[in-house]
Amino acid sequence: MALCRLRSRSQTPMADQMASGEGFGLDCELPVPLDNPRQLFAQIPQIPNLEVYFQNTEDIVKLLLSGDLDMGIVGLDTVSEYGQGKEDLIIVHNALGYGHCYLSLEIPKEHEDFEKINSVMELSQMPKWNEKEPLVVATSFPKLGQKFMKEKGLKHVRFFSPKGAVEVAPKMGTAHVVLDLVNTGETLRANNLREIDGGIALESQAVLVASRKSLLYRVGALGTTHEILKRLEEHLKAVGQFKVTGYMSGSSFEEVAEQVFSQLTLSGLEEPAIHQVFHRRDGEMVVDSYAIDICGPKELLDSPVQQQLRAMGACRVQVSQITKIYDQVNSKWQELRSKLGEENLSKLGL
Repeated sequence: MALCRLRSRSQTPMADQMASGEGFGLDCELPVPLDNPRQLFAQIPQIPNLEVYFQNTEDIVKLLLSGDLDMGIVGLDTVSEYGQGKEDLIIVHNALGYGHCYLSLEIPKEHEDFEKINSVMELSQMPKWNEKEPLVVATSFPKLGQKFMKEKGLKHVRFFSPKGAVEVAPKMGTAHVVLDLVNTGETLRANNLREIDGGIALESQAVLVASRKSLLYRVGALGTTHEILKRLEEHLKAVGQFKVTGYMSGSSFEEVAEQVFSQLTLSGLEEPAIHQVFHRRDGEMVVDSYAIDICGPKELLDSPVQQQLRAMGACRVQVSQITKIYDQVNSKWQELRSKLGEENLSKLGL
């Protein structure tokens, strides 16, 4: 029996990203080795007590609630639909940075009833919807749909949840509109559907979710979760971050610092770090130049900072991508401990 079992969705773009090393995998130095593309289980060598199973999204949430697994990576949409009101389900990390999509209301492009409808408000004000003839919504997310429609003031609504694709339902006449996940929008366009203003019910991406009971009572589960969170945060904080290093001559820290702070545009960037560069000359260690490190998003570092460093007399400028950022305090770990309750953790010696 594994001390901790992590399961992720299968046969989806999110699973492809995970297996290929994007998102949770190689970027966090936790590769999920798969010898065969049809293989649905694996182990992560860096964490010996961790087993990975690729499962269906809906099943992941159900298995978490039944206690048959400890953690899972799914979309926020799935957690929100199948885990609504379930206290044992706990979101460990709410933004893994991949699997982005959103749940959106879509209406037929070529239908006389909807020709002049451009917003959810206009849809809700259509007089034809009543108790006998409600608006029929095709969706795989009836719970989220019901909540969204109520918030938008649509009272007479019925949900239709086919097992297959929902986008074709208006064409078949089994539904008036569709509430479905949108990624690129290609599917809805291919099926003559269009989005309307105010129609986004939920923004979603991959999240790490866990069983509260497993984290508190399964031996080793919380420690493994801590290790996963540490690696995730180190990677996610570094996404899109770069470092520019310029080498300059100068007689002192103060002289170089004054030049850097007076001439560099540092808006949106971290304060630069200035280091002495040592050289051996005639058998002695001497300092005759300084290295200036500036970190920040690539778009802010690309041209302006590099050009300014050269204009200040930098003899060499290097640009490198940051792959990890270590922080003494892991905010996600602190949030998780707070959700679990420090008092509960203390009683259990965790």
